[in-house]
Amino acid sequence: MNQIRVKMCGITRAEDAVCAAQLGVDAIGLVFFSGSKRCVNIEQAIEIVKHLPPFVSVVALFVNESAAKIREILAQVPIDVLQFHGDETPEFCQQFQRPYLKAVRVKSVDDIQAAWRDYAAAKAVLFDAFVEGVYGGTGHCFDWTMLPENPQGHWILSGGLNPDNVAQALQITGATTVDVSSGVESAAGIKSHEKMAQFMRQIRGFQAVSHF
Repeated sequence: MNQIRVKMCGITRAEDAVCAAQLGVDAIGLVFFSGSKRCVNIEQAIEIVKHLPPFVSVVALFVNESAAKIREILAQVPIDVLQFHGDETPEFCQQFQRPYLKAVRVKSVDDIQAAWRDYAAAKAVLFDAFVEGVYGGTGHCFDWTMLPENPQGHWILSGGLNPDNVAQALQITGATTVDVSSGVESAAGIKSHEKMAQFMRQIRGFQAVSHF
């Protein structure tokens, strides 16, 4: 079985980023969407990234942002991967010469199939729960059984994951990459280091059992 890779999103404090890295998280997410309680500005982002050790990827999350603003952030913050969580077209996502993820708020199997077709150039498609008017960080799950047994491309499981359900989610979906945000928080944008540790323990435990 492949190693399960983990991104912890909505990081707003350097100490949370450091904790994530110490726990073995593969990537952290910085939200640059003003409509989010987890939004960071450029100065905060620079401070957070400065404290990260090597080989932890930094993902910048945008929701229907202007190309000019994205370029302004990329010029100042060392970003590895872009994540688009709004209504961005494939052409918009591809213009920044960076690997990108496209988040899709799942309502039906058709949404899943269309995402792989339309965003074939994405590094991966991220499947999240659909909540009207909310772009991620909702704490809600979608129906995991909608995911196909034979996926057409790389994908990331998101939406409502937490220490109590992540092992079940992995068992049902066969996901090898997961994204968590609100499920490891004590308050919006404030990560609970204990919940972060519990989340990673559940993943490691699932992997250990799955190897037998």
